[in-house]
Amino acid sequence: MKNRLFPYFNYLLIISLFISCKIGPDPEQELDKIENEIEILPPAELYGELFYDVQTREIFPDSKTFVDVKPEYNVGLIRQRYNMLEDTTTKGIKEFVEQHFQLPGNDFEFETDSSSINAHIGKLWDDLKRPSDERKSGTLIPLPEPYIVPGGRFREIYYWDSYFTMLGLQEDGEIETIQNMVDNFAYLINEYGFIPNGNRTYYLGRSQPPFFAMMLKVLAEEKGERVLAKYLPELEKEYNFWMDGSSSLENRKAYRRVVKLKDGEILNRYWDDNTTPRPESYREDVKTTEEAIAQNPDLTKEEVYRNLRAGAESGWDFSSRWLNRNENGKFDLSTIHTTDIVPVDLNSLMYNLESTISEAAQIAGDKEKAKEFTQKAEDRKLAILKYHWSEEVGFFMDYNFRKATLTEQFSLAGVYPLFFEIARKEQAEKIADKLEKDFLKPGGVVTTPYNTGQQWDAPNGWAPLQWLSIQGLRNYDQNDLAGEIKSRWLKLNKDVYGRTYKMLEKYNVEDLSKESGGGEYPTQDGFGWTNGVYQKLSSEN
Repeated sequence: MKNRLFPYFNYLLIISLFISCKIGPDPEQELDKIENEIEILPPAELYGELFYDVQTREIFPDSKTFVDVKPEYNVGLIRQRYNMLEDTTTKGIKEFVEQHFQLPGNDFEFETDSSSINAHIGKLWDDLKRPSDERKSGTLIPLPEPYIVPGGRFREIYYWDSYFTMLGLQEDGEIETIQNMVDNFAYLINEYGFIPNGNRTYYLGRSQPPFFAMMLKVLAEEKGERVLAKYLPELEKEYNFWMDGSSSLENRKAYRRVVKLKDGEILNRYWDDNTTPRPESYREDVKTTEEAIAQNPDLTKEEVYRNLRAGAESGWDFSSRWLNRNENGKFDLSTIHTTDIVPVDLNSLMYNLESTISEAAQIAGDKEKAKEFTQKAEDRKLAILKYHWSEEVGFFMDYNFRKATLTEQFSLAGVYPLFFEIARKEQAEKIADKLEKDFLKPGGVVTTPYNTGQQWDAPNGWAPLQWLSIQGLRNYDQNDLAGEIKSRWLKLNKDVYGRTYKMLEKYNVEDLSKESGGGEYPTQDGFGWTNGVYQKLSSEN
């Protein structure tokens, strides 16, 4: 959206105000207040040099703070004022930002409820709920219906988080909230052609693991199978987003999110359409890219930035899954190569999306489409079994299509074929053995066996992966191990809540006396998907 131009005499008046008064906006002047002016753009386009100066000068400890601010005045005017700012010290820039923007903070005040962890979570839904958005300037993409945010620094809706949050909302009878969230995601698909990572403009280059079909199944459990038919157009649009370019891979191995494998099968990878630092992690990405190029001068900045962004699309930002070992034998973020990898979790989700489209088409009476997508799902299932299974180690792994080999790195992404019932019975038995031997820890299952300093590695455990592991094992009657993971995870959640009255984003499942760690920010409190999985698991008999 282009800036609206001020009448010329108003522009002269504003310039005279700049010259006569270099401090913050004059409350007496309503001229430069935002009224009908709306600019919803990525932060670099919105704020120009101000964005780069704030992020590179470390005005705020968290790179996400500035990209979430709300402008108090016309954005074009703010840019003009900043261009004329004389005090460009760190202190001067910070004061300018505070005068012209509303800083986000965490926006949460949780009231503890020591009577019951379940009662506490029930009350948290109101704290985490946001009303439908007014259309204002900034980076927030307005949504038409109320929704649940994760908590802490995550002040907007997040795609794959929301499925696991819905599990708890379902248990607590918040069905209309689930309906509203589904409608918001359908709105995003229809508006942008896909579901972004979150409803921020700086997420418009990428999505997240495609759980929309699973959300519809939760809603269908409450409102009937016709739900699937109702959202069939959105399911197909999401599918087309992920499969874009699949019909034109004759002379190339990959395009965007599709990859053509050696025998002609087409599977998916994570991607991002942009090749710049992530605005919400600007400093971190610049630093990582400098380190990567110092170690490998053949790399370009664009390659590194895209791999970092693709890692963020996976939701596993970051993990040994996307890394190589450096010369010291350790996993190093500067070796990230996400776009070389065909991930087992993503392709299991795509199998589910194809299966759900088939089911929805059948309900809608379109037998031809149902048959088409049944075949697509079957073809993908066979490809997953062919390319992702390691008979040697008895586990599902990611596949490096550049090298035409498995990555040989273990992670809980390997349970997805169990969750979606792609695996054969004997494969599930081998996976259960591996989980019990190398992943089961005092607090549940660890994300990977590798302690790399990244948050999607040891010693951390995450609620969504506990749920996927438990349900996947149950699908193959591995009930004892599923029950052990469940009891250890629930006890850890409850014990930490008893000490802190907090529900955390992630947990240290190896040493229960320590907090989780790693990643680009501290562990957050809230927390949507932890609440959802706890409510669901703890309600079981």
